[in-house]
Amino acid sequence: MKVVVAIDSFKGSLSSYELGEAIELGVKVVYPNAKVIKVPIADGGEGTVESLVEGTEGKFVKVVANNPLMEKIEAIYGIMGDGKTAVIEMAAASGLPLIEKEKRNPMKTTTYGTGELVKDAILKGCREFVIGIGGSATNDAGLGMMQALGYKFLDENKKELGFGGEILSKVRYIDASNKMKELNECNFLVACDVDNPFYGPKGAAEIYSRQKGATEEMVKLLDEGLCDLAAVIKKELGIDVSNMAGAGAAGGLGGGLVAFLNGKLSPGIDMILEKVGLEKELAGVDFVITGEGRLDFQTAMGKAPVGVAKIAKKFSIPVIALAGGVADEAVETHKKGIDSFFSIMNYPMTLEDAMKKENAKKFVKSNTEEIFRLIKVCETRCSK
Repeated sequence: MKVVVAIDSFKGSLSSYELGEAIELGVKVVYPNAKVIKVPIADGGEGTVESLVEGTEGKFVKVVANNPLMEKIEAIYGIMGDGKTAVIEMAAASGLPLIEKEKRNPMKTTTYGTGELVKDAILKGCREFVIGIGGSATNDAGLGMMQALGYKFLDENKKELGFGGEILSKVRYIDASNKMKELNECNFLVACDVDNPFYGPKGAAEIYSRQKGATEEMVKLLDEGLCDLAAVIKKELGIDVSNMAGAGAAGGLGGGLVAFLNGKLSPGIDMILEKVGLEKELAGVDFVITGEGRLDFQTAMGKAPVGVAKIAKKFSIPVIALAGGVADEAVETHKKGIDSFFSIMNYPMTLEDAMKKENAKKFVKSNTEEIFRLIKVCETRCSK
């Protein structure tokens, strides 16, 4: 028996790696000699650093950086096992949870701290970057990140501007004379799973800024600012991010990464699975185990479990999914390559209790064991 486990984290409960360990224990109760290959994965959001670092035997790096309100915090990013690829979740330094609800204001918040993480990785020799851009507290189009990397943004009088979404409409000139020279040697892959344009009815400000603390007046000002900035970017850099799919991600950071750092936007799960080398692990595999905290309609639209199933089906390998919760709409995942799915919950309990590590590990192990007991029964009958 050979099994590959490629399961996304159960957010707030178990990491991808911890889930892999619990599943392995369950498999080996039934098949003690089974070979279980654990491939930690994520979809570009929370858990991306952990999965890519652990999946490639890399290392974690702690640095002091600025949060979205320019207050010092300790943030973590990762360097993959190749020693040259940095994995950064922008939420580590510029995420919404870093700010108390009453202090959230996208006119003031900045991605400067994310730029500090990139700068630190460059100084440590990294030239390849994987950037996850979910969970932002910002709507500054990445200008803060670029300021940390040496860019200056000037107003009509060529005076240097400050930070936050409030400067978007004031930018008239882009000064790259002091940007880090090493940036010309760097490649940026950006995990982006939304297709919002830079501005407009479906743009960064209109769709996302309210949850970051924007009033209706701020939404209008931020949207107008992104429109003005897009015109300046086109004039100064010759790049049109206006209607680019994904440019509006993370408050316009998607567009900023493309415009200033030649970033490549890509669906998160596709990028992660390529980086961890899932496909090469599938030779001779009997089953693939995948899943995430909750299976629902979003899963079927291309989240991590479906990305795993897509690759497994190239080799006609059966795919089983485990989840903390399973919505009715999860049946749609059958059309996307997941052959069977199971909730790990065996009896009613509060969400708080269900998410406790000791409970989740126990349920994952026991349900995996029962699944493979059934597989063994079928295997025995088929061999007669």
